[in-house]
Amino acid sequence: MLKPRLIEEKMLILLRQGKVSKWFSGIGQEAISVGVTLALHSDEYILPMHRNLGVFTTRKIPLHRLFSQWQGKANGFTKGRDRSFHFGTQEFNIVGMISHLGPQFGVADGIALASKLKNLNQVTAVFTGEGGTSEGDIHEALNVASVWSLPVIFCIENNGYGLSTPTNEQYNCEHLADRAKGYGMESHIIDGNNIIEVFTKLDAIAKDLRQNTRPVLIEFKTFRMRGHEEASGTKYVPQDLMDQWEKKDPIENFKRYLIAEKILTDGIDDLIKEEFKAEINEHLDIAYAEEVITPSVENELNDVYKPFEYEAFDAESDTEELRLIDAISEGLKQSMEKHDDLVIMGQDVAEYGGVFKITDGFVDQFGKDRVRNTPICESAIIETAMGLSICGIKSVVELQFADFVTSGFNPVVNYLAKSHYRWNQNADVVLRMPCGAGVAAGPFHSQTNEAWFTKTPGLKVVYPAFPKDAKGLLATAINDPNPVLFFEHKALYRSIRQDVPSNYFTIPFGEAATLKTGETISIITYGAGVHWAIEVLEKHPEISADLIDLRSLQPLDTDSIYASVKKTGKAIILQEDSLFGGIASDISALIMEECFEHLDAPVKRVASLDTPIPFINQLEEQYLAKGRFEDELLQLVAY
Repeated sequence: MLKPRLIEEKMLILLRQGKVSKWFSGIGQEAISVGVTLALHSDEYILPMHRNLGVFTTRKIPLHRLFSQWQGKANGFTKGRDRSFHFGTQEFNIVGMISHLGPQFGVADGIALASKLKNLNQVTAVFTGEGGTSEGDIHEALNVASVWSLPVIFCIENNGYGLSTPTNEQYNCEHLADRAKGYGMESHIIDGNNIIEVFTKLDAIAKDLRQNTRPVLIEFKTFRMRGHEEASGTKYVPQDLMDQWEKKDPIENFKRYLIAEKILTDGIDDLIKEEFKAEINEHLDIAYAEEVITPSVENELNDVYKPFEYEAFDAESDTEELRLIDAISEGLKQSMEKHDDLVIMGQDVAEYGGVFKITDGFVDQFGKDRVRNTPICESAIIETAMGLSICGIKSVVELQFADFVTSGFNPVVNYLAKSHYRWNQNADVVLRMPCGAGVAAGPFHSQTNEAWFTKTPGLKVVYPAFPKDAKGLLATAINDPNPVLFFEHKALYRSIRQDVPSNYFTIPFGEAATLKTGETISIITYGAGVHWAIEVLEKHPEISADLIDLRSLQPLDTDSIYASVKKTGKAIILQEDSLFGGIASDISALIMEECFEHLDAPVKRVASLDTPIPFINQLEEQYLAKGRFEDELLQLVAY
């Protein structure tokens, strides 16, 4: 406990000197971080927060690497891309936080699930403050852990204030530990300032959980003697409360105990402090001597995604006519056979087979460990998938409808998308996204929301229009170690048929398919738009057009787009999504920048109305771009 305390005291000095940019103090809470970490084995994962320096020092991370991290040096853990404790390290089995707090609990679920699937008999410990427990992700994760009997120790450091908001303004129960009853979960209240109580109780709990897997909720009663972060101060805390907790300082109390037990003397205590101070100064000098980071655009771009060496599996001549939905199901099943630890998670995906029956029969072949029904909690399940990836297990999450991803938006765009860039940890996760209008499903079951994700660096977005493409691209998505959003148009599920190779095969991302070739105009589209365009071209055989099916939107095959537009001189981009802010706008801008001198007409975008998607068919038909595409195409051809 003394080592992190002395480091913190040094950091507060450096903060005032402007040598570190920010500091979140854990002074007064060291017993929790140290006691919990000592109770776990070194190969068991801990997910700390920004007040848990003791986790990092107890795991014996070299101090100069911590100092480099806090100074934004390359020898830290994020290459200067994220600050303070926003990092993880596989070397020390620590998974760092993101500022949104709540996702930590769901990621811990995934790590614990991996332990169960691999029969490792390990526990996972995860931290949050009492303020974070109000976040929805926390409640989702607690429920999932309880339903699945996951060996997670959920640690709540209740220090009385969420920044400046006291507990009586945060929740209306006496003890947060009491909430465990609602999840059917065991809980304990522990004096977080008593290192002996923390360690002995956590050690016993951890030993039991390794054999009798289940989650346990721990509420540590404690206090932080500094502000939320140094800039906020502590003026909002009554002085008598500060005085009361100062008497409970975990280090001073333990020191007195050790001296009383004749284990420690003041002389030995002074010697230990001097040794730690010397180590701190020595490692600070190492960090100071390190060169500042030299910005490199190439390095930044290269680290957004984990490198993926595409392995081609060729399609064989033996084919079978399949609907789009059947091709997806077959591709998913063959991937489950190829990757013997691949996990599928989603609402009703097990015995019921999913709402679209894509996983029908999967439980019989692969078992319920690998085909897992989930509670209705998109955030926690996406976070669980991230935890599985941390432990080297691939997963596919079925969003019942693409619209429902909004309930898990944060972990997609802030955790999955940014992890590799931040600390070199990939998210080996595929999110299946049944999407699209044309089935009279209304505003909450009909969106095609790919533009939310093509905008976010770190995600890949795939959108097939044909059964063969869907099967091959899904196999690639599962092989790819990066997060992939795989869009499946519901209206095409049972309406489009094609001869599909029966074997396992792959199709690379970033290669569009040119379905028709011509000289007059380039039609660029994807998903249902491909079939709308085919209908119009069959009606107007006089139009000599290139028809490009993008297939994947991120990465985007700009070479095929540019080559076609430079040949034809005219471009029309068709999307089902509403117009403003859609991917057609970016493709249009790219064409204007790269092909301007070859254009004989303005680039045209055709999209659905800028309204929510209506339910009744006559309104839905008016909404969709399909009804306007023919006129817009003819006008551009005649320009």
